[in-house]
Amino acid sequence: MANHHFDKLFSLEEANELIPALEVLIRELQLRTNELRSHMAKIFKLEPELETMQLSQMVERHPELREPTTRIGDLANKIESFGCFLKDIDLGLLDFPWELEHGNVVFLCWQPGEPSVIAWHPVEGGFAQRRWLPGAPKPYLN
Repeated sequence: MANHHFDKLFSLEEANELIPALEVLIRELQLRTNELRSHMAKIFKLEPELETMQLSQMVERHPELREPTTRIGDLANKIESFGCFLKDIDLGLLDFPWELEHGNVVFLCWQPGEPSVIAWHPVEGGFAQRRWLPGAPKPYLN
């Protein structure tokens, strides 16, 4: 098993205390990302060749993209400045390093819509390997 080092390990309580602030930031990040995608889709219709460009090259061609891309980067950095990891913008997935037992570090896993952290998964795993925390309320499955 890989030995991972994290600058911060969270307690379940610490992770849960951050959820309200992080949820607001995630929602804004999702909104800004969708706005940028929609703006870029309009550009691609007019200039299909841009689809193969790096984002930095696109911003050079279309300076109006600079502010929204910077804002998205700032929001992502602010989210990760809490010590958690942003795993997926669209799903809003966040992971918090947590010591499960005897030095075995895993990720507490949270996504918007969950009132608190209710699951964890191995560091090498992902959302598909989520396991419920004992006593945590299970979300309704749609």
